[in-house]
Amino acid sequence: MHLIPSTPTAKAPEDRFTGDVYLDMLHNGQAPSALVAAIVRFTPGARTNWHSHPLGQTLHCSDGIGIVATRDGHAILMRPGDTVHTPPGEEHWHGATQSNMMCHLALVEHHHGQSATWLEAVTDQDYETAHTIVIHQAKETHE
Repeated sequence: MHLIPSTPTAKAPEDRFTGDVYLDMLHNGQAPSALVAAIVRFTPGARTNWHSHPLGQTLHCSDGIGIVATRDGHAILMRPGDTVHTPPGEEHWHGATQSNMMCHLALVEHHHGQSATWLEAVTDQDYETAHTIVIHQAKETHE
């Protein structure tokens, strides 16, 4: 057993995120471990680029309200306590709603030294479409 000291919070790279996003790396596994774990904080409207993971990704929302959306138009509203898993290779994005911050724990595994394939930015139109879907879902749930 050993302590892994905390590292300073870092602003997420602008070539992979839209808006203000902050990362706290918890673990970046070295062999034989393949686990990568981070706390990711999104300001309202902020989001990742489209991306995929060779072994999938698990997201656990700890605070705020967020969206996870896929290329096929599926979108999920994440609230505190919710966990969303994206399967290997599925292109997706995640971020905060327009009016709320969102914080999640992101868990992935390295596969041959790679944990993600980063793609283009999510367009405002794609973001708006997913936002509309999840807000509609939330209203149906509460009716």
